[in-house]
Amino acid sequence: MVREEKADLRRAAGQRTRDALLMAALELLAQRGQEGVTLRDITDRVGANVAAVSYHFGSLKSLCDAAIEYALERYLDEQIQELGLLDDTSTLQEVAAAFARPMTRALAAGGEQLAVMRTVARVGIDPPQGWQRLTDKFDRSRRDALRVLTANLPGVDEEELIFRTRCAAGMLNWLALAPIGTELAAMSVEEIGRQLIPVVAGAFHGYPQPASGQAQDPHQ
Repeated sequence: MVREEKADLRRAAGQRTRDALLMAALELLAQRGQEGVTLRDITDRVGANVAAVSYHFGSLKSLCDAAIEYALERYLDEQIQELGLLDDTSTLQEVAAAFARPMTRALAAGGEQLAVMRTVARVGIDPPQGWQRLTDKFDRSRRDALRVLTANLPGVDEEELIFRTRCAAGMLNWLALAPIGTELAAMSVEEIGRQLIPVVAGAFHGYPQPASGQAQDPHQ
């Protein structure tokens, strides 16, 4: 019995060390990107030794990959949950709010939530390779967004809607890393939404197309 209790304590301590290494890697990735993170940075941050990284993850790259995958999955799960609450009667403003909500919450909350979004943003700029495990979630998030966007913008083809969605996602990624994101982080989640949602809705809506055969003044 005593031996089993000691084994349980060792496993629990090992799990705490693994979790601490993962969170340290996530925070440093959010701040610096993959090229700016060293093994010593991570181990010093949690008071662990280099051998702990080798034991739990195998290498620095594997640890960073695990932190990136953790961030991506958290982001996708939240976005899928938000978009899944919409239906074909939802407005463009509601689609934009659901699409942007993971970012608005993260900016207001700070801490781990913001580290997740900043890591996702850096990955969005330099996409990783080989994330097949998350392919279904990426596809579901896109399908859910397209379903409601198509109902709101029936004259826009799917390829164009995908382009607009990618542009909106890119803008949100930029906000997570740009100085203006720090300004937004000083606001409440409601204030951030009031600033951000109309911009995302505008990206989805796009520029109004002129009637067939009729030129439109781009300055109007």
